[in-house]
Amino acid sequence: MNNTQLSAKTKQSLSKTMPVGSREYKVASRPIVSYSGAQQNELLAALPREALESLFEHLELVALPFGKELFEFGDKLENVYFPTTAIVSLLYVMEDGATTEIAVVGHEGVVGVSLFAGERAMCSAVVQSAGYGYRLKAQHLRDAFNQGGALPQLLMRYNTALFAQMAQNAVGGRHSSIEQKLCRWLLDRLDRSPSNELKVTQEMISIMLGVRRESITAAAGKLQDDGLITYRRGNITVLDRQGLELSAGECYKVAKTEYDRLLVDVARC
Repeated sequence: MNNTQLSAKTKQSLSKTMPVGSREYKVASRPIVSYSGAQQNELLAALPREALESLFEHLELVALPFGKELFEFGDKLENVYFPTTAIVSLLYVMEDGATTEIAVVGHEGVVGVSLFAGERAMCSAVVQSAGYGYRLKAQHLRDAFNQGGALPQLLMRYNTALFAQMAQNAVGGRHSSIEQKLCRWLLDRLDRSPSNELKVTQEMISIMLGVRRESITAAAGKLQDDGLITYRRGNITVLDRQGLELSAGECYKVAKTEYDRLLVDVARC
């Protein structure tokens, strides 16, 4: 099966799980990049003003609609994305079309970093929550990286945090219960969302976690009975975040701790 077929299967799976009320975002071509706008992404916001403004002529504000594939496994990484309001899933797609999420990126991070020309993607990246982000040619990022300063430090620290998330997902996938996995998955989105409401279907969650939909239904019902969430078709509202974190246990805490350290480091840059 070739990459085009894999991509089609990924899109087909996700298109069937579009949350109720989700919509595509449109933006005028080549809008003016503003300092305050770029600061909606935490990595860009952490750059010294002079360093950030030096990227303005290369940054492009783009709409990131639900289901948009930024790149797939094996693609040459030509663009880097700094999400502001969008949430992007990093996915691994099997030859039979089975999909598993290995990490999630939002306003705290960056997608598609390539520090060497010709690098190819080791996973697929698909927009899971529609919004906006800033796109930058990979070569422009490499040029800025090679100039030194705060940018290389920030990217390396972020990669450490992202690796911690991937490692915890791998461990949690093997040793955590379905309920713990669901709690972690919801908290990962909550950290990157402007409110405590998430537009998502149980089918999408089951695809991302690689488990049966019936298992997600049972786990979500348990969380609702415990007063941690309310669930209506296509919409989950978190009522008790602290309780959700306790239920997630180590499945969430380790990666969250690493991101908290990242934020402290970012503040020092």
